[in-house]
Amino acid sequence: MKIGFVVNDVSTEQTGYTTTRLGMWAVNRGHEVWVIGLSDFAYDPDENIRARAYSVPKKIYKTSETYLKALQSKVRVEERITVDELDILMLRSDPANEVGSRSWAATAGINFGRIAMRHGVIVLNDPNGLAKAVNKMYFQLFPEEVRPQTIITRDLSDIRHFAKEHGGHIVLKPLQGSGGSGVFLLKPEDKSNLNQIVEALLRDGYIIAQEYLTAAEEGDTRLFMMNGRPLRYKGRYAAFRRVRTGDDIRSNIHAGGRLRAAEITSQHLQLAEIVRPKIVQDGMFLVGLDIVGEKLMEINVFSPGGLGSAQKFEKVNFSNAVLDALERKVEYMTYYRRNFDNDEMATL
Repeated sequence: MKIGFVVNDVSTEQTGYTTTRLGMWAVNRGHEVWVIGLSDFAYDPDENIRARAYSVPKKIYKTSETYLKALQSKVRVEERITVDELDILMLRSDPANEVGSRSWAATAGINFGRIAMRHGVIVLNDPNGLAKAVNKMYFQLFPEEVRPQTIITRDLSDIRHFAKEHGGHIVLKPLQGSGGSGVFLLKPEDKSNLNQIVEALLRDGYIIAQEYLTAAEEGDTRLFMMNGRPLRYKGRYAAFRRVRTGDDIRSNIHAGGRLRAAEITSQHLQLAEIVRPKIVQDGMFLVGLDIVGEKLMEINVFSPGGLGSAQKFEKVNFSNAVLDALERKVEYMTYYRRNFDNDEMATL
């Protein structure tokens, strides 16, 4: 199959990224793989989507390091490809990384992906679903029972009242953001710092205030879902735990969190089942659930990372599970195109 991976910028990809791993294993399986940055798209006069795209010499890559080195060096292949001729376009860029001078790039993958989808390309995750999720407000559309109590506002008095209702123990963070950036824990004895924290967060727009979950002291669990179900391969769940270090409330790896093996419980699976209908409805193929205690802290639909971490603990190559699913999607689409015309396919 022909597959394209959309990333923020090809030059900033890293060896540990899930996208890098998926790209490497797809090449090793004999697929044609292209990586596209958000600035590389073009809508041409013939109404086709094209892009400056990058690939690697065809061979077997033993590590993600050697694959990425080839992708980012002079040995790589660079072509202006017709995106509409791809079988699959995977949108793996993170809008939260484009705040500031590249704000134009935040929705670029979504916009070009929408048009490619109209031309018959399988686009994952669904760009129409992703358009609803460009910031953390999307999380509030999921059932209340799975979420911490939350207020989203720019009003200091609202936040003060919310903090009082929760005994002065709340978490504050920007509506737009990822990787634990700009996350603050407010304790009862810290209320004198509230004005300063709010002032800093207001620079980035709206503020999320959430009840503090004491279970967060034990870290969180990242559980992958694929096609609306917990991702399980060879009897093992694609999951891992992140445990915070020191006094930092964040367990994100970028914030110094440490990785541990995860034990997936019936409670985790119940949370996954509750959010499954909306994930399926919004066309979210690959998703990362971040679970703390009995609640979800976040649903990562743009570029859920950590398949390599899950593999490390479970000794299973979950990239193969994802590629198996992508190959099946292409097979099904090929079958329908051969056996039904466009009008018939619209009724399926």
